[in-house]
Amino acid sequence: MANSKYEYVKLFEVDDEVMPPNLIVVRVEGLDFPRFSEVHGFVKPNDEKALELMNCCAMATMEMFSDVVFSYGFNDEYSFIFKKTSKFYQRRASKLYSLVVSFFTSVYITKWQEVFPHKHLIFPPSFRARVVCCASIEVLQAYLAWRQQFCHVNNLDNTCFWKLVECGKTDREAHDFLKVTEKKEKHELLFQKFNINYANLDAIFRQGSCILTTKVEDIVKYHEDGTPVKRLRRKATVIHSPNIAGRRFWNEHSILVKELGAFTTDIDKINPDYVRSFQVENKLMPSTWIVIRIDGCHFHRFSEVHVFEKPNDEHALNLMNSCAVAVMEKLPDLVFSYGVSDEYSFVLKKDSQIYGRRASEIVSIIVSLFSSLYVMKWSEFFPHKELKYPPSFDGRAVCYPSREILQDYLAWRQVDCHINNQYNTCFWELVKSGKSKSEAQAYLKGTQALEKERMLNLQFNILYNELPLMFRQGSSSFWEKEDVTAAVDKNPDDSEISKRKVVVVHSNIIEPSFWEEHPWILN
Repeated sequence: MANSKYEYVKLFEVDDEVMPPNLIVVRVEGLDFPRFSEVHGFVKPNDEKALELMNCCAMATMEMFSDVVFSYGFNDEYSFIFKKTSKFYQRRASKLYSLVVSFFTSVYITKWQEVFPHKHLIFPPSFRARVVCCASIEVLQAYLAWRQQFCHVNNLDNTCFWKLVECGKTDREAHDFLKVTEKKEKHELLFQKFNINYANLDAIFRQGSCILTTKVEDIVKYHEDGTPVKRLRRKATVIHSPNIAGRRFWNEHSILVKELGAFTTDIDKINPDYVRSFQVENKLMPSTWIVIRIDGCHFHRFSEVHVFEKPNDEHALNLMNSCAVAVMEKLPDLVFSYGVSDEYSFVLKKDSQIYGRRASEIVSIIVSLFSSLYVMKWSEFFPHKELKYPPSFDGRAVCYPSREILQDYLAWRQVDCHINNQYNTCFWELVKSGKSKSEAQAYLKGTQALEKERMLNLQFNILYNELPLMFRQGSSSFWEKEDVTAAVDKNPDDSEISKRKVVVVHSNIIEPSFWEEHPWILN
């Protein structure tokens, strides 16, 4: 990070570490998935291919994040349980849920065509995520029992509902009919009216899917004499069990007992309110500017694998900008965003009540939507480059109490943009001229801005101030007003209406003049 007079804004960041011995659960849920499933023609009440896709995403997530030792999912949700000794990103809740939901979303899209080869992905799916802090192994057991019971009850209701709709009832009639029926009556309804024995339905529908990892020997290469070289690697396995919270299931898997603890009793009665009390619900301070900053995870490697141009890849930056604009169009409470390299900061209006100002909801949805758009838009900006693996982003929410402090935050990010870009421009020119990366780092160590500017000019004939503004100043996106005359059928002479759109500019947002020229942004 750059050193500047704006550094003080970091003091507003709040620590959200999940302290040991709490067990960490990250639950990912689809956002508005009834509409998503309807638009994409999912089979009702259960689409086996859609569930297979969710399982693929969960398996990839577990293989990506080795601290996740168990997961359970059904319908459009998945819960990921981290080992009790996990120090993954130092147990910061926002890091945990944002990275998991981002990667899960990216995999969902990259795997879509494989699972649905004849279905076009019409619009980007997104997920929300939250952390559940289980104070003990008993709380984790209660949580898992609650989710599996919910799976069963929900599936029984949906099976009855869609059978009633198939036989002629309206949605409202089917809903009203089931509202007054008990569990036993629903079983009888399915058996007597539709000749369905609920117990014979596929386990994946009734019980959900759980995934755990084991270590298996895998041949990685062969010696010259032909003998195999084996290594232990993690492998995720899908299992369907009627009672994942039971002692018998849990304790027969040594990895679960070792990494999480043993279940000592079975659960007789589930109290959902008790379990919900362990869900982290961090409501952000009212009447403050909320900034959601997202950062690419391991994007140095991502840019190398995908051969991004150094020090700046215009296509990659424009892809980031396009994603930011689409996020703002989806969430009109976002009034401004600023991006550079692999990061973007989104500003919510001061009085926004979006998602009840719950940090996990806001951060996870923005991160998930951004990840979704990044993958879907990739071929638009890189038509001749294959996306080698799913990208991921992490995010955090910070509240700023005044407009002045918010502007200082944005100034901090732009100062950082300038300093990093100037350094990177020098670094990559030195590398291109024949120096090694370590030699280039040593050469630049301790140099000041004027020295770097002079070096670029004298050694490489580059005038730094003539480089593209997007590289030097980053990108700012905000809602602009555009007045157009609307030709109305009945009243052609009707008064003008205002259409709003998001614009991207490359401007100096440190100077007051920018905000004076665009007073509506933060008003």
